[in-house]
Formats: sequence, structure tokens, C-alpha cells
Amino acid sequence: MHKFKPSNTSRFLGFVFLGIFLVYLSNTVDELRVYQGATVAMYVVAISSIILLTGYSGQVSLGHGALLAVGGYGAALLRNNFNAPIWLCFAGAVLMAAFWGALLGATAARLSGPYLAGTTLALAVGLPSIANQFKFLGGEQGLIFDIGLPPASLGETFSQYKWFFWIASLTALISMWWLQNLLRSRYGRTWRAVRTQSIAAELAGIHVARSKVLAFTISAGLAGLAGALLSMTISTVSPGAFPLSLSFALATGAVISGVTTLGGVIIGAVTLVAIPEIADSLARRIGASENATINLPGLLVSGLLIVTVLFIPNGPVEQIRQRKMK
Repeated sequence: MHKFKPSNTSRFLGFVFLGIFLVYLSNTVDELRVYQGATVAMYVVAISSIILLTGYSGQVSLGHGALLAVGGYGAALLRNNFNAPIWLCFAGAVLMAAFWGALLGATAARLSGPYLAGTTLALAVGLPSIANQFKFLGGEQGLIFDIGLPPASLGETFSQYKWFFWIASLTALISMWWLQNLLRSRYGRTWRAVRTQSIAAELAGIHVARSKVLAFTISAGLAGLAGALLSMTISTVSPGAFPLSLSFALATGAVISGVTTLGGVIIGAVTLVAIPEIADSLARRIGASENATINLPGLLVSGLLIVTVLFIPNGPVEQIRQRKMK
């Protein structure tokens, strides 16, 4: 049976209709859900960067939160020092993170498995100490990242949170559209070849090291964009906004999404946003102490990661797809 494959036009129209639906949704839900929607959009971009790196090029990063921090700081510095427009701040975040990703990728090309994961993890662990060494980064307090009020043309009732949601959603849609086309191109096919059979790929004329550096650079750029979105939603960028737990949460979100496909990225993003709310509700029901309440979200993330790896290691979307093919 011939398997239907959507064309570029139909996929583009799908993204357009999704964008229209999100605009409609933002006008029907309360402010909390709108803010959570902006956070979901941020996670979509961040998780997709890990899927590109791990699922397609076979490189493992356990410290991706550090690259989000680079993007957040880059955007804030452009905004505060040069009063750059928001789109230029986001572009600067992508370029700044991509630059550091290229440097890290050059090292990563010589490493694999636990060595690469350990290197990225060490970067995330050392980030707070590094940021505190430079006064222009604001120390522990960090920097303010204020994108300003929504345009007056949107009306007086148009809230700041809705403005965050519109910016984050549009950014996520454009990023996903671009990344989807990239992964369907020869670059995506090259990365899959390097991941599955690196020796055969090299014999076929593929420069494996260069391919890995490119994947790391693009992944870092997307992570930097996600970091700018995160800094926008919380209006600040500081070492405390990018803890080690963020890196682990992103890795968990990628596994839940299905690390080898972009199809389930929204599932992982929604799950990460829902976990703190679920943890808070659960803590109230059982009357947990303050310390237990603080640690419960991390415990739920860890438990969910274990369950996912055991029962649906390829993610729910890939699992359903495999069942349909049988």
C-alpha cells in the first residue's frame, strides 16, 4: 500500500492553521494558561534542539541548560546595552549560542558516549561560578530582560502574558517549520547515517567530524533561542534561572517526546509544564512538608523518565507509528 506523505505545501498550511488556532486559544483561556502556553512554546524549541543533536546525529548532551543560558545572557546584553529590538535580541541569542556550540562541537567530535555527556554536564555544573566571575553579567542577581509593553494597536486589554505567548508561539512555529525541512534535507539524512553507521558513512565520503560539529552548532543555536524565550517569560536572566535540573528536565522531555522524531515534541513540552502543577496538587493532597513539596517535581520528572525508558523508549508518537506499520 502506498504510504501518504504530506507535501511541503500541506505541512506549511498545517503550521498556519495551528498558528491561527493558538491565537484563538489565547483569547479564550485565562492568564495563567496563556503564560503556561508561552512556556510550552519555549520547551518545544529547547526539546527539538536535543532531538536534533541526539536523535539525529547521535550526540548526547546532559548540560543543554548551559546553552540556553548563553542565549538568555546574549539577548539580555543586547537589549540592555544597545536597546536592540526583540527580534534582533533573539537573533543575537541564536548566534551567540551557536558560536559556543561550534567550539563545544569541535571538542565533541572527538568524544562519544559518556565522555561527551560528562563534558556537557560539567559545563552546566560550572555555569553559575563562571557567570558570577563577570560583573557585566550581573552576578547572582543576573540581568533584567524587559521586552517592553505590547504594541498599543493590539488594544488596552491585550496583556503582557498574551504578548509573551504570541512571540513565543510564533518563534516556536517558525523554528519547527525550519527544523522539519532541515531534517528532511540531505543534512538530516547525513546525520542519520552518521548516527547509525559512522564508519560506513565515512567510507561513503561523509566528513563525520564536520557533520557532528554542524549538528552541535545548530542544536546550540536553537537552545540559545529557547534560552531567550525563557528569559523573556520570566523577565530576567541569572544563573538561578538555568539550574542543572533544567538540563535534566529537557533530557526527560526529549525522551518523552521520542528522541528520534519531532512528532511528539509538544507532548514532552506540555508534560514538563504540567509536572509542577501536578506536584503542587499532589503535595496538598498528602499534606507534604515544604521541603518535600520543593523536591517533588524533580522526583516526578525522574520517575517519568524511568517509566518512559522502560515502556515506551521511542516515545508515544513513534510507538503508535510502529504499531500501524505492523
